[in-house]
Amino acid sequence: MNISVIGAGQMGNGIAHVFAQSGHKVTLIDIAQAGLDKGMATIAKNLDRQVAKGALNEEQKAATLKNITTITDMAAGVKAAELVVEAATENVDLKLRIFRDLDANAPSGCILATNTSSISITRIAAATKRSGNVIGMHFMNPVPVMKLVEVIRGYDTTDAVTKTVVDLSTAIGKVPVTVNDYAGFIANRILMPMINESIEALFQGVGGVAEIDAIMKLGMAHPMGPLQLADFIGLDTCLAILRVLHEGFGNPKYAPCPLLVQMVTAGKLGVKSGEGFYQYTAGSKEQVVAPSFRR
Repeated sequence: MNISVIGAGQMGNGIAHVFAQSGHKVTLIDIAQAGLDKGMATIAKNLDRQVAKGALNEEQKAATLKNITTITDMAAGVKAAELVVEAATENVDLKLRIFRDLDANAPSGCILATNTSSISITRIAAATKRSGNVIGMHFMNPVPVMKLVEVIRGYDTTDAVTKTVVDLSTAIGKVPVTVNDYAGFIANRILMPMINESIEALFQGVGGVAEIDAIMKLGMAHPMGPLQLADFIGLDTCLAILRVLHEGFGNPKYAPCPLLVQMVTAGKLGVKSGEGFYQYTAGSKEQVVAPSFRR
């Protein structure tokens, strides 16, 4: 299948990686050549890691890279696509603009999927003239490692499109789980309130960063504490998803904690900025100092 991926960032390059590794021809699209270069370097690095672990050989690595073409022209990049997966920033206006452009440039039978983690599929589909062909494919981060794909049906998404996406997800080694289109779907409707409540407990002085994370790791068998996970996701992304939940349900329980709002305003976004609830080595997810924050 010819697949186009919009966005060469952390999620987009991972999505391109897994499709290409499964033998699909992938066009990776980004507005900046620098973004494409960085994305391809990440894919090569992750493939090297797989080779070192014995999960791939050098020939498979080379074949995967050969399956990926990069381009900065979105209209040209989707002309032959059978499936487009949009993995741009979690911003409603940006996604609506992208889907209007995709609708105008992708072949009429092409499936348009979004990797959104919270924004309504139905709302995105309404920006097109092919709402039956619009669906959510919410991959988990890091994409080459995590098995789940949350498949979200919009109001008009057809059974045929859903089956195609479910079958394709299975074929690339993922485990698809189909859900309906309500704010946050399932994954983030459950995860983000937990993260927000952890931040609220920190804000109120109930416990420190290390203590809150230790309790969830040791007591609930979570592989990563909620505050460290928030840093990994990106505090700006967490805030954006909570705002979608708050707006979508109108329920105050989804209101973002003031500490989260303050930290994002101050540019403390987690791993991507080098500091969030923890501090990190530049360009690495490794923590270098004890938790640091101001209430």
